[in-house]
Amino acid sequence: MEKIVSKKNERVKAWKKLHTKKERDTSASYLIEGFHLVSEALQYGAPVQEMMISQEVKDELYPDYPQENMVLISKEIAAYLSDTESPQGIFAVVKKEDQLIPEDFTRPYLFLDNVQDPGNVGTMIRTADAAGYGGVVLGKGTVDLYNSKVLRSTQGGHFHFPVYQGELTEWFEKFKAADFPIYGTELNVNAVSYREIAAPGVYGLVMGNEGKGMNPELLKQTTKNLYIPIEGQAESLNVAVAAGILMFSLR
Repeated sequence: MEKIVSKKNERVKAWKKLHTKKERDTSASYLIEGFHLVSEALQYGAPVQEMMISQEVKDELYPDYPQENMVLISKEIAAYLSDTESPQGIFAVVKKEDQLIPEDFTRPYLFLDNVQDPGNVGTMIRTADAAGYGGVVLGKGTVDLYNSKVLRSTQGGHFHFPVYQGELTEWFEKFKAADFPIYGTELNVNAVSYREIAAPGVYGLVMGNEGKGMNPELLKQTTKNLYIPIEGQAESLNVAVAAGILMFSLR
């Protein structure tokens, strides 16, 4: 097994650069870390290109992981590569997989417009999976799926649940062509309570930016705009909480 002990090693530098979206796009790969994410990647057959494991992890868990393309790294390198306060000493480089817009839709989809908090995005991906949605589409301005915080928040859900990145208008056109409604989430004079909606089996649900809401141009393309009645003194709901209420209620 190859062993690397210096942070100045060129491969270590390349792994570190995967914390940036630019390098992830250029190399068409991304970095995951931690026992759970690596195990999920292996379990669901993700295209793992190489694994990096510290001496401590190797001594304890080495037999549980494939030996092919595994690199032994020092504790110092593990800390250098990690994006967490308590590195677990195991990483993997995974190839990004392109996903095209499906030709047919049999379930509802969640569209995210300029949602920027990684925790919110990851939570909504997991919730959409739990609610039986067909997939989640990360639109313009939404945080990158392969951001390390998003990956940790999804807990590996993207390895078995479809998550797309692209222009929401292209998806809207597909839905409209098939006569599927698109529900926005904007409180305006034309908005209706989600309780008044009898959603069909297939529809699009759009959640907007945490502070600004939906893009006005996308808002014009929605079939209806929904709101969640609030009875207490809170001014608004967290976007991931609101998405969870709507996804399970509309289904």
